[in-house]
Amino acid sequence: MAKVEKISGYDEFIASIEKLAASADNVNILFTGKKDESGRSWCPDCVDAEPYVNKHCIENAEPNSLFVVVDVGDRTTWKDIKNPFRLDRNTHLSVIPTLINWKEKAKRLEGDQLCKPELFDIYFEQD
Repeated sequence: MAKVEKISGYDEFIASIEKLAASADNVNILFTGKKDESGRSWCPDCVDAEPYVNKHCIENAEPNSLFVVVDVGDRTTWKDIKNPFRLDRNTHLSVIPTLINWKEKAKRLEGDQLCKPELFDIYFEQD
């Protein structure tokens, strides 16, 4: 099972990601909508993807892997075209949820791809 870290917002992400990435062999980051008091995201695609992500990224993870869940903000914050997650060259998000392998940023799953178990097999395939 992967170690799970939770980050809220861009500033916290920037302040902690490199230190977190240095602490594990494999780092996967899920960018998702902020959750409310009941633990449910405002983003329906994020809600749909959550059980698949939990199964394929957390429960079946390699030893010494890290899974980082990053809350990109509420709906208004996310929809702003100047949202820093959209502009950052390392994240360059256009849709949430998005799963990125931090060390191999070309490896990513976006939107409804996170609801397709067969794509997780490809994503986690060793080169």
